[in-house]
Amino acid sequence: RSRAMSERAARRCDVNIYTAPHVSGAPDWSAVPSAEIGNLLWTESCGVRAWAQLCWTEDALRLRLRAAERDIRAEERGLLGMPCRDSCLEFFFCPSAGDLRYFNIEFSPSGCMYLGFGRSIEEHSRLLVTGAEALFGARTRRTDGGWEVRYRVPAEFVRRFFPEFELRRGLRLRGNFYKCGDATVQPHYLAWNPVTSAVPAFHRPEDFGEIVLG
Repeated sequence: RSRAMSERAARRCDVNIYTAPHVSGAPDWSAVPSAEIGNLLWTESCGVRAWAQLCWTEDALRLRLRAAERDIRAEERGLLGMPCRDSCLEFFFCPSAGDLRYFNIEFSPSGCMYLGFGRSIEEHSRLLVTGAEALFGARTRRTDGGWEVRYRVPAEFVRRFFPEFELRRGLRLRGNFYKCGDATVQPHYLAWNPVTSAVPAFHRPEDFGEIVLG
């Protein structure tokens, strides 16, 4: 299966590339490039739009994801809440080249978090991490016409699964940014890098784009 995935990826020519700048201290988000999560998938447009920003320090990836949507759903709560049912912003990434295992990090406007790890939807586990709120430092807030979430992904956390992981200039990660809302007034599915599945499916590392630490 891995060989077949690699062959399909090699044939594709629509892989997006995002260059993430290095920062010192708290990011100035006005200076960080914005990538539109603009590929509409599986549904008609309902006017929802979203954007992703990513930068890095030596100790963490730092993200800001934003959405413009009118009918915000924020009902999921607790350790076992499912943010994808709410208005949701998501980041999936493979930390190691040649390894299909990925993390998926999902947030709803209420701060409900889903943290997962695996190589496909069939081989995937939800991670319940002690002190996740402090570790990832997530902050959500409503904005004029939408909402946003800001958080970090510590390199120390990634090394629990990939011991050799190190954030450095030139590192290439494979990943995707998503916007969804399974149970919103108008269900919607958006991706930064195109997804080739004919049915709703985000857990597809073969469809990830490329993130370069600049």
